[in-house]
Amino acid sequence: MYGWIWRHLPGPVLVRLLLALLLVLAVVAALFLWVFPAIAPYVPFNDQTVGAPS
Repeated sequence: MYGWIWRHLPGPVLVRLLLALLLVLAVVAALFLWVFPAIAPYVPFNDQTVGAPS
């Protein structure tokens, strides 16, 4: 997959490296802005296991 992306990026190596970095940053931004907030209610890590003191 990464080889396919690398072969399809235009330009010399320096331009490809910059474009690859921009692609990685765009994917990370999309994950933090849309994907992670959308799945947060379904992830059990935020559930409390200790009840209120009685």
